[in-house]
Amino acid sequence: MPFDKPKRGPLTSREAAEAAFKKVTTKPADLPPERPKVPNVKEMVSIRLDREVLDHFQQDGPGWQDRINDALRKAIGK
Repeated sequence: MPFDKPKRGPLTSREAAEAAFKKVTTKPADLPPERPKVPNVKEMVSIRLDREVLDHFQQDGPGWQDRINDALRKAIGK
């Protein structure tokens, strides 16, 4: 086959050392963090809201974050 790589003999000690060094010093690609696999797990985020929007959801006391979450879920049709 014309596209096969030519076969080489065993690595020299220098080539083996360079390959081993490269293997342990090469930084792996940064992968984005995986999303949680558990359904309905909430994730902490930072969001900027207008004061009047925040006041609206906080006026009924504790649980305002859940009310914002419920409103956003409704807005996306879920």
